[in-house]
Amino acid sequence: MPIEFAHSRRSTVGLEWEIAIVDRATGELASIGDRVLELLDAGSPGGKHPSITSELLTNTVELVSGVHTTIAGAVRDLEQQLAEVRAVIDGLGDYDLICSGSHPFSQWYDQHLTDKPRYHKLIERTRWWGRNMMIWGVHVHVGLEHRDKALPVLDGLLAYLPHLQALSASSPFWAGVDTGYASNRALMFQQLPTAGLPYPLADWAAYERYVGDLVRTGVIEDHSEVRWDIRPSPRWGTVEVRVCDGVSTAAEIAAIGALVQCLVEWMSTRLDDGETLTVLQPWYVRENKWRAARYGLAAEVITDVSGTEKPVADDLRELLTTLAPVAERLGCAVELQGVRATLDSGASAQRQLDVANAAGGDLRAVVAHLARELREGVAPHGDHGASAG
Repeated sequence: MPIEFAHSRRSTVGLEWEIAIVDRATGELASIGDRVLELLDAGSPGGKHPSITSELLTNTVELVSGVHTTIAGAVRDLEQQLAEVRAVIDGLGDYDLICSGSHPFSQWYDQHLTDKPRYHKLIERTRWWGRNMMIWGVHVHVGLEHRDKALPVLDGLLAYLPHLQALSASSPFWAGVDTGYASNRALMFQQLPTAGLPYPLADWAAYERYVGDLVRTGVIEDHSEVRWDIRPSPRWGTVEVRVCDGVSTAAEIAAIGALVQCLVEWMSTRLDDGETLTVLQPWYVRENKWRAARYGLAAEVITDVSGTEKPVADDLRELLTTLAPVAERLGCAVELQGVRATLDSGASAQRQLDVANAAGGDLRAVVAHLARELREGVAPHGDHGASAG
């Protein structure tokens, strides 16, 4: 089954940011996304907003940047879209916006499905697991100039999957329960067919055979329904990193985007130089994913094929030094240093737990905290409880 890989300028970047709408008074998810999109579409040339779209549930809108040469440009794009959404919801009532991997306490059975055939088909097939997908993430696309780089870069990125998952971990609560996981979203999402970790595939022809097998047996209709944590995106000519939980500040999405962009460019250059990328055994990759989901930035991860283990936070700090020249070349040095800021302040999962503890377990305070972070950024280290209001 031939799959064309679109032409893309090397190391260009695009970002996707899933945003949840909540009732400011109760903190509950608010299913008004369809109304928000109607108003945005009505005010757009041609009757359709070019960048802001629906998602699986009507409590969500997705912001999609254009193709940019710099992370700063892509983030400005998203911030402008966020302002548009905020202007609309301010006119609809007492609503607010948040982003995290999960909502602290809303229940799946209270949510409404977006009325699109592909979503109805997904829920019909996946039933309870599908209906439980109250999850939000950020996706990072990075352009590759040749399709034959797609799978080698994907395999190389899997060694850094736990770093990205730990850095973005923001789903410690699920339906009112403290799960004990920094990213419960990571383990929920992989319950969907074709989601989770990618299979080892030797080359593009093997990828085409894989997709062909799934289409032939009725699992999917096309390659866009392969929902791996990291995947080729043939339509855009990119490798797409989808493992990250949703993050609640523009600075954090900038840091994650810069890290991914630098990793892809670094690996692409090494391939050009004839180097072989580090590719971990699949069982190490799976274990690393679980450790990052469970412990977040406190995880110890496996870093090479011989089984060397290292705290993920320490490995991230070393990685920042390795990637610094790449970041300078790509114009994202400032954004990449945002990774260090997250290491210093703690990822969102820990900040949410701090707020909940300070509020005596009242998870409405966590929602208020997430809304405030989206408006104002991360509070100074140690002030997360006070920021809940």
